[in-house]
Amino acid sequence: MNQGAGPNHFPAIGSYGFLSDCHTSALIAPDGSVEWLCAPRFDSPSVFGKILDRTAGHFRFGPDDETAPLSRRYEPGTLVLETTWSTETGWVVVRDALSISSWAEQGGPRELMTGHETDRCLVRVVKCIDGEVDMEMICEPRFAYGSESGVWTEMEFGEAIAEGAGEKISLATDLNLTLEQGRAVGNLKMQAGDSAFVCLSWGDGIGPHPRSYPEAKERIESSRDLWRDWLAQGSFPDHPWRNHLQRSALVLKGLTYTPTGAVLAAATTSLPETPGGERNWDYRFSWIRDSTFALWSLHSLGFDQEARDFMRFVRDRAMESGGDLQIMYGIGGEHDLTEHTLDHLSGYGGAKPVRIGNGAYDQRQNDVWGALLDSVYVHRMALGTEAINDETRELVKRMVEHALEAWPKPDQGIWEARGEPQHYVSSKLMIWVAVDRGARLAAEFGKKEFADALTVKAEEIKAEIIDKGLRDGVFRQHYDTDALDASVLLMPLVRFLPPDDQRIRGTVLAIRDGLDDRGLILRYITDETDDGLHGEEGTFLICSFWMVAALSEIGEKAAARRLCERLLGASGELDLFAEELEASSNRHLGNFPQAFTHLALINAVSHVITDERRSEGETSTASSVLSEMREDQ
Repeated sequence: MNQGAGPNHFPAIGSYGFLSDCHTSALIAPDGSVEWLCAPRFDSPSVFGKILDRTAGHFRFGPDDETAPLSRRYEPGTLVLETTWSTETGWVVVRDALSISSWAEQGGPRELMTGHETDRCLVRVVKCIDGEVDMEMICEPRFAYGSESGVWTEMEFGEAIAEGAGEKISLATDLNLTLEQGRAVGNLKMQAGDSAFVCLSWGDGIGPHPRSYPEAKERIESSRDLWRDWLAQGSFPDHPWRNHLQRSALVLKGLTYTPTGAVLAAATTSLPETPGGERNWDYRFSWIRDSTFALWSLHSLGFDQEARDFMRFVRDRAMESGGDLQIMYGIGGEHDLTEHTLDHLSGYGGAKPVRIGNGAYDQRQNDVWGALLDSVYVHRMALGTEAINDETRELVKRMVEHALEAWPKPDQGIWEARGEPQHYVSSKLMIWVAVDRGARLAAEFGKKEFADALTVKAEEIKAEIIDKGLRDGVFRQHYDTDALDASVLLMPLVRFLPPDDQRIRGTVLAIRDGLDDRGLILRYITDETDDGLHGEEGTFLICSFWMVAALSEIGEKAAARRLCERLLGASGELDLFAEELEASSNRHLGNFPQAFTHLALINAVSHVITDERRSEGETSTASSVLSEMREDQ
């Protein structure tokens, strides 16, 4: 096979296709190689890890001697990836899916995608639509993050099993299969009308994996139907940007670990924020701060069940610790996320170290209280009394107490800086949110005396933030600096001050100008911030999407739309976003796909669409739900 590039070539981060069965995920490079797959969970050790080292295992399925497909797309409304290849001799179409089933709902009412089960199976099918094409399959697992190659055993009927590091995978195909040292190879000369399949499964699975093309095709089509049935539950505006909202909803669902409802920050670890640098983190965990943004987005699009599941996950973590919170947890609810480096891996594009676990899990980040209490409040606004019970009322009280205890203390801030703790304005802001929402909820609970006391405290915190965090009419990064920080853009979104307040307007415009990189927004200037790291970084996509929403809030509607158009145009052919964007090239950086970015996209697009609807005299569209919820505050 012609590799098409040198051994150190890495595909662009934004070029990977993303598959999910809501238990694990796979990333597929343009050449048809699965370069990232962890089994059986998102956070399990990788079976294919080529995205982090070109020798760490991959699983390719595509035309022999070809590396560049004609086109790739998702089947509409799904996470089924379709790749069309045009060779000198013919055309083929490959479809890939991590298959899911509705078998779990048999015998009872069906809750679409909520009670589904994973098949623990990656299904790949191909059909030749013209001429003839030589198809090739290479399956080369490297277990335990690339540390141990697989030992293959041939079975009957085109099947084989690979074992390594105490794990095993099963391969089935109707290609001509050959087992070599460490890898399985399949070949087939296809002519117009021919079809073929290859399936990879792990664990016990739900049932027998497909053993023929019709069975594999049926598995993909069943998964396709489930994705579409799930998406049909949502509420999307009739607007040209509807596709971006739907794709982001599918990504968020794909980054949800169904057994617990946890939403992962991203599907990967250690994809670099700085090319070749050290800003490489494991994002396969669930951050509490994502809870507010997740609930805004899920409720605004009509996915109340997913919001309930995530809220339950977050609430359970708080209950386990009596209202005390870590900033993140494992997707199964794990508390210990001790960080390690995998020194045997070269890293994406040479970016080292490669990390598993996340050392920030035990940092002090005081914004966590506001994130969770705002989540409870948004959840209450969306679902009414259903969202609150006696247990939750007591939890709200304890969390407010923890927030007030944290108020005087410095922390590491929303960006998890590894430098000295500071009095970050965004952290103080979220403590204000915690106390303000606590007061509102207490009033609803009939606890007037407690509500009044908290209201007084919220005003005291607000006065301190204005006194110590404001310089020359602009809110700064922390109390002891003039540096800017994009996290302060949350102020108008959480209604700290009215959007037309000159201090809010001045802050938004100062950040737009002072953290600008070719029209996109940096989270801060690295030379002005002690984050404990070296090197520059790209513009944070969440900050740019926050800017869209903030510009909309302060009445700069045309500017908000222009920036939103710029951002949406940078998503690539599969409409997926990483964490950062290199403004000079639109190259995606950081872990991929990134939930936080897609959450902020939903918020930003909803703002712009709502602005348009209002200018046209409409007020009750689906896109305005999120804004209407905020206006009630």
